[in-house]
Amino acid sequence: MNSRSLLTSSAARRLLRPVADLIDQRIERRIRSAAAADAAGRERLGDAVEVLKHQQLTLDLLLGSSGRGLSRSVSPGPLNRLHSEVAELAGDRDAAVRNVAAAYRLLVALESLGVGRIAGGTMNICGKLGTIPLLDPPNDEILEIGTLYGMFSAGLIRMMERDGRDPSVTIVDPFAGVQLQPGNPRRADPSGTPVDERAVRTNLALAGPAGTAARIQRGFSEDPGTRAAVSDRRYGVIVVDGDHSAEGVAKDLRWAEEIAAPGAIVVLDDFGDPKWPGIEEALDKHLTGDTRFSYLGKAALSAFLRAS
Repeated sequence: MNSRSLLTSSAARRLLRPVADLIDQRIERRIRSAAAADAAGRERLGDAVEVLKHQQLTLDLLLGSSGRGLSRSVSPGPLNRLHSEVAELAGDRDAAVRNVAAAYRLLVALESLGVGRIAGGTMNICGKLGTIPLLDPPNDEILEIGTLYGMFSAGLIRMMERDGRDPSVTIVDPFAGVQLQPGNPRRADPSGTPVDERAVRTNLALAGPAGTAARIQRGFSEDPGTRAAVSDRRYGVIVVDGDHSAEGVAKDLRWAEEIAAPGAIVVLDDFGDPKWPGIEEALDKHLTGDTRFSYLGKAALSAFLRAS
């Protein structure tokens, strides 16, 4: 009998069956163990997914659009661009990174504690708040033309104070109950809060004594009476965020020429925003004429000027 016949004989099969059964048992145990481990792994993965869902919900309530109406989440690309833009304006990247981070924390805190919101995108707000102190305005008198809920002024007070300054704020706004812009329908603010002076006072109080002492002038910036009421000083910082039409921006820039202190910083909001082409149009035209202003650059959607 050859070896093949021996292995396939009935006697050989009887002798090898216990070995085969043992091998089968071991294979089955390993399969069951692997299946159990796979099931446990799927359960752990499911638990981890649920934890992430809960964390995402919490984060969304704090920073996302469901909790604020406008997301304050940050992405690496836009943040790195903003760091570079602020650094180019200020000449100091470390200071730019530090100030942008401080401005972001401040933005989240103010919108968490205040009523209403700060108008604009996250990077634009942080760019303005972070850059202005780094440009070393010649004095601490600040004029904001168009404030919405006053939160930006509250934030700027805090940022200036962080830099050892003693800010004094003047605000001009019509307080029309809603945000007014040419071509925009008069509808309630996404925050659900009416645009009025009481809301502004509430938010300014978050900035402490300097916020409480802020001077508020109700009216449009183009009105002679409004201008006369607040043209009693020369401002070291002027934030132009009122009428976004080319005509409206042009008028505000001409007024800023008259009331800006030598060396003052003028910030033109929403510059380069395709929704508001009149802003860039007005600035380009203004800078070709007889002007005290020189263009320093931009951060996000804000242009920065320096008065001679």
